[in-house]
Amino acid sequence: MEIRPLPETLIQYAEAEIARLQTPGAAIGVLHHGVAYAGGVGLTNVEHPLPVTAETLFQIGSTSKTFTATALMSLVEAGRVDLDAPVRTYLPWFALQSEEDAARITLRNLATHHAGYVGDYFKDTGRGDDAIGTIVRKMANSPQLVPAGYTFSYSNAAFYVLGHIIETVHGRPFEQVVHDTIFEPLGMDRSFYFPEEAITHRVAAGHIVTTEGPKVARPWNTPRSIAPGGGVTSNVVDQLRYAALHLGLAGGSGVLMPETISAMQRVQRPAGSMCEAIGISWMLDWAAPTERLVKHGGATNGHLSSFEMIPGRAFAVTVLTNSDTGRETRQTIADRCQEHFLGFGKPDPVAIAPPRDLAEYAGTYQSVLARLEVVAEGRSLSVSDTSPERGFAERRHRPIPLPPAQLVFTASDATAVLDGPRKGERAEFLRGPDGRIAWMRWDGRIARRLEN
Repeated sequence: MEIRPLPETLIQYAEAEIARLQTPGAAIGVLHHGVAYAGGVGLTNVEHPLPVTAETLFQIGSTSKTFTATALMSLVEAGRVDLDAPVRTYLPWFALQSEEDAARITLRNLATHHAGYVGDYFKDTGRGDDAIGTIVRKMANSPQLVPAGYTFSYSNAAFYVLGHIIETVHGRPFEQVVHDTIFEPLGMDRSFYFPEEAITHRVAAGHIVTTEGPKVARPWNTPRSIAPGGGVTSNVVDQLRYAALHLGLAGGSGVLMPETISAMQRVQRPAGSMCEAIGISWMLDWAAPTERLVKHGGATNGHLSSFEMIPGRAFAVTVLTNSDTGRETRQTIADRCQEHFLGFGKPDPVAIAPPRDLAEYAGTYQSVLARLEVVAEGRSLSVSDTSPERGFAERRHRPIPLPPAQLVFTASDATAVLDGPRKGERAEFLRGPDGRIAWMRWDGRIARRLEN
């Protein structure tokens, strides 16, 4: 793939954004009608600085889930896996706290984040080839939040199960399957799962932005057990090769048939918070009133990334950053790239008059990763997110807390953030059988409302 330099106006914009948000570095890649553009700004590591280039490796985090789904759909094409079969068809021993749900959860439930059990489960089960199978077996203790298939709630743990099914059906380790069936056919020779594979290349370190500035986040690697949910390290050049596949521009690669690619991008179920709808792993939104946006993003310890495609315009953009402030950086840069190449930006949410009784939304909502405080202030709501650190995260550095996000209503029980670091994010309030607010969906996860 020929790589052209990213237009200078976009480089200058990216440099200004990383300076504004204290993000040490970012790499940007764009694919437009088969022409690739890439570049980098800033530094790989504040302690051992090198310039970020288009070849610099970053952890892409949860965009890795789409690689797992791509490998899964290859098995569907071959007739070796059925998306609507129960998990126990392939893993007869699969267990959760809810026997009823463990027996009925299907692969489609997992691939669309409709499994219903606790999805944020991070456990280092070692470096052996049994690492993914071991974490899946440990899910026998996972509580069921809502019945399987009931509603969208983002789930890392669902993709560990899919990864283990893939390696079980193939009879070889999950990472080897993805390498052999996706990386190698697409020429992605700078995409890896293991740190010892990445370390001989130019690699970005993650960072936590503190009151004293960016600090290197350690450990650098993620546990092997979570590889199907967030284990890929890559660069923007390889990400554009991957985008070409899912835009239907990688003819002859033999990875997936065009109809399978289309099926992955077709609405499977309504979603919320992260996206309007969910396909097979792909999050689906609108890039314009009539242009479908197919996307994913990722976050690990100090790395945040975005990956967006507009299939109707043969367009893709990926932004890889090495800081926790990359949540904002990745989106502002991606949006500017879309505007530059396509001449239009994403539609903003439209605010409506809030309900008369805002007090019914106020309260504390608890999930595994977050304790959310929703406060009614006059005719608006604010939410403060006090998420605890993930188990494998650096604990010496404390990030600067985000200010409370101001929520405006966009529909009945649906809200959005119109400005600030979380601009564009959405939250929904879900009601129980009695009609009262029972859950808040924020950052894709449902959080249970606690009784006062």
